[in-house]
Amino acid sequence: MKTALKLELAEARVMIDAALKKAAELNVPETCCVTDEGGFPLILERMDGARVTGPQIAWNKAFTAAGHKRSTHLFNAPPNGPALPGNEAFGIQWSFEGKFAVFVGGYPIVVDGEVVGGVGLSGGNGEQDTACGVAALQALADLLAPTGRTVLVAADIKK
Repeated sequence: MKTALKLELAEARVMIDAALKKAAELNVPETCCVTDEGGFPLILERMDGARVTGPQIAWNKAFTAAGHKRSTHLFNAPPNGPALPGNEAFGIQWSFEGKFAVFVGGYPIVVDGEVVGGVGLSGGNGEQDTACGVAALQALADLLAPTGRTVLVAADIKK
């Protein structure tokens, strides 16, 4: 048996707040979703003025990042992104009834080397979504630092 870390609602709230604060600083209406390790939402929040499609897209990105343990944009990063034509996972985006996201904006939440969830952003361009995702990860790192736990704070995550 293995003892597993579990992301809790209070931690997800800190992440969402940090992501949306960064989005406000960038003046971009974002939707942010934080999921558990299975890709199920703990919190899904859409800023005023954000697109109505944002919640599903943000959830898809968080689901993919948590479930596949990698940042979503890495699937299409040349030259060896596994979802690129001719590579081993070409077409994977049609998996899970189209819920598998292979573009920028989804990041696994890695605590002490273990994927405990995902964070997904929708609403900005790739650079803006990334800045908001990294802000969410940094907020969790800051929250957990006094406990001695480490959070991987990076845009390019592959576990």
